[in-house]
Amino acid sequence: MLFERIRSKGLAHFSYVIGDKNQAAVIDPRRDTEVYLKLAEKHGMNIEYVFETHRNEDYIIGSNVIKEKTGAKIYHSDKELDYDYGNAVEEGMEWMVGRLKIEALHTPGHTEGSKSYVLYDPDGSPWIVFTGDALFAGDVGRVDFYGEDRAEDMAGKLYDSIFEKIFPLGDGVIVCPSHGSGSVCAGNIAEREWTTVGLEKRHNPKLQVEDKEEFIDNVAEMLEYPPYFEEMEKQNLNPPSSEIGTIEFLDPLEFKERAEDALVLDTRKEVGFGAAHIPGALSIWEEGLPSFAGWFLPYDRPILLVDESGDPSKAVTYLHRLGYDNVEGCLSGGMLSWHMTGQESQSIDTVSVQKVCSILDAERPSFLLDVRPEEEIEEEGNIEGAHEIHITKLPERMDEVPEDKPIYIFCGSGLRSMTAASILKRNGWEDLHVVLGGLSGWSSTTCPVD
Repeated sequence: MLFERIRSKGLAHFSYVIGDKNQAAVIDPRRDTEVYLKLAEKHGMNIEYVFETHRNEDYIIGSNVIKEKTGAKIYHSDKELDYDYGNAVEEGMEWMVGRLKIEALHTPGHTEGSKSYVLYDPDGSPWIVFTGDALFAGDVGRVDFYGEDRAEDMAGKLYDSIFEKIFPLGDGVIVCPSHGSGSVCAGNIAEREWTTVGLEKRHNPKLQVEDKEEFIDNVAEMLEYPPYFEEMEKQNLNPPSSEIGTIEFLDPLEFKERAEDALVLDTRKEVGFGAAHIPGALSIWEEGLPSFAGWFLPYDRPILLVDESGDPSKAVTYLHRLGYDNVEGCLSGGMLSWHMTGQESQSIDTVSVQKVCSILDAERPSFLLDVRPEEEIEEEGNIEGAHEIHITKLPERMDEVPEDKPIYIFCGSGLRSMTAASILKRNGWEDLHVVLGGLSGWSSTTCPVD
């Protein structure tokens, strides 16, 4: 028997492989599918089915890629949508994977057609429920995708799905959602890696309610909507059937020529980017791509990479999972080769926490920009006098940042701050300073931490 969860780092996305005897099925696969194929091969199994819990908003589904390679049958939810592939799932449909039975539950709320899949053990008892974005560890799915005027209606449907469909399966049934902590598909997913129906009944804050009305009041809220969600929804009606391609390496002169029409994405860490970068480049460190690429990168313009290791394959994989098939090349030899051919570069100043505190206490004209999200500020403390703009909101709120005084940008490490600084620099700001380090070293008396 085979049961394995695959975690996609950065996206906090979970997919699953289940199998018995010589048959296997995959639930909510990502686009780079080699991991599923190798697992099935290792266990002597053929992937017969691919099940989707809902139309995904935060990554490209890999169902068509698996079908192309294995001939697997695809079953998707949200039958009212105009899919160009696969088969629509109905409540109560059943499939056998070896001795294991899978049954579909209609669990709307996150979307109208959301499905959960119950896996029964060989003795016929409910064992695992794959809940998609209906129920997470410590949270429930967001209900705002149809707009504010329908949020309460969708929250009511989600209540019925959880309390009337999932809970009756039994407290001991394992809950396997599509996302873990850090996902943008809910606000406060818990960090516990595994959970059960019983644990969620007892410990999920969203489920500690007296009635349906209280649940709706707690859940029917509008959350941040990343701009790339719309692109994901469109692409996932007919997702690609091809794997990730190879990247072309460009010498500095060719890179410079192509950069005139492209966006240069620099995936090095903040110190390297600050020291020297190609003029006009956007800074998003490699491990930050799953979280921030979709906020700042275009789909209709070529993307050129500058990386740190000389191997951009991980960055390319992260980008392709988000549907960025417009990555056209990478700078061969990195910034060293750029400088060796005499090309121009720019820099952004970096300062220690202690130094920026002394600057603030000297009362020199300056502007402190805090780009942390609200929940992080509430948890770690806010800096008195700092102007707070979450990094994802910066492009639409740049008019709040003055251009006539030094800007000190703080995020708690320097990584997000450098992304913010690169956005500002691309738009004309010059006197930029990225604060390296977190609040543990903060000692300003004029701008204390509250």
